[in-house]
Amino acid sequence: MISHVPVLLAETVEQLCIRANGLYVDGTFGRGGHAREILRQLGPDGRLLAMDRDPEAVEAGRSLAATDRRFEIERGNFGALRGLLEKRGMLGEVSGLLLDLGVSSPQLDDPDRGFSFQADGPLDMRMDPDAGQSASDWLNKATEESIRKVLHRLGEERAAARIARAICARREQRPLQTTGELAALIESVVRRKSGARHPATKSFQAIRIFINGELDALETALAVSLHALAPGGRLGVISFHSLEDRIVKRFLRNNARVDPALSRMPVIPASAQPRLRLPTRAIRPGSAELERNPRARSATLRVGERLS
Repeated sequence: MISHVPVLLAETVEQLCIRANGLYVDGTFGRGGHAREILRQLGPDGRLLAMDRDPEAVEAGRSLAATDRRFEIERGNFGALRGLLEKRGMLGEVSGLLLDLGVSSPQLDDPDRGFSFQADGPLDMRMDPDAGQSASDWLNKATEESIRKVLHRLGEERAAARIARAICARREQRPLQTTGELAALIESVVRRKSGARHPATKSFQAIRIFINGELDALETALAVSLHALAPGGRLGVISFHSLEDRIVKRFLRNNARVDPALSRMPVIPASAQPRLRLPTRAIRPGSAELERNPRARSATLRVGERLS
């Protein structure tokens, strides 16, 4: 099994303020690095519910659940968190909710999943390989304008128009089917600068985010967190992409202040009062963690605490 090193492990669990008898939710189980540390700090009456849409992650979670009655895992996207909590009568009862965004090391390191151009493999990129369209299906059918918009908006790729044009020209000859083909095509269009990241990095990231609907799921889960958390419960989100971090930062900021439209009223209604407080500034990995795990370099942890 390919290992996964959890990012900001100590900092994240510290900020969740684990209570021995609390109810916690890990919306992105992965290989259970954060979950195992939460369980280590829970008492016998504590509970941890996890979610993941990757079948391999769910299989790892079920192995853990078989050895620890305090833990259970459901296969699903954290965008469906509300339904999962409603089914269990847990809305408003959660002591801590963790979302560790992005792709896990096992997903990146398995060429068959198609997330990385480091090794050639099928151009898939689906976190749930049983749902939705693969990256190759989309790239070989989408309009040039649709591809350009995804690369520009989700990858902040300056060469989005050139790359989209090249993809459409190439597929007229034969379909794009592998990560190596796509990476080579992008490299032929965008010159690699000495010492810079591979020119396909932003495009791969953008396509993955689009194929998996990651930003929509994040915004949905953030909104649900306000109803899921108990007073004093904490939300922790680890992001690896500037667009994700902006969404999280804006959500926390907006819900930690009085509604600006009503802030000058002599009596501010309860619906306009802050719903969160921000117990800490953004937390990023230190030099020791970066030395152990270079993949942590873009990680940012942001935390909000539900007010009463």
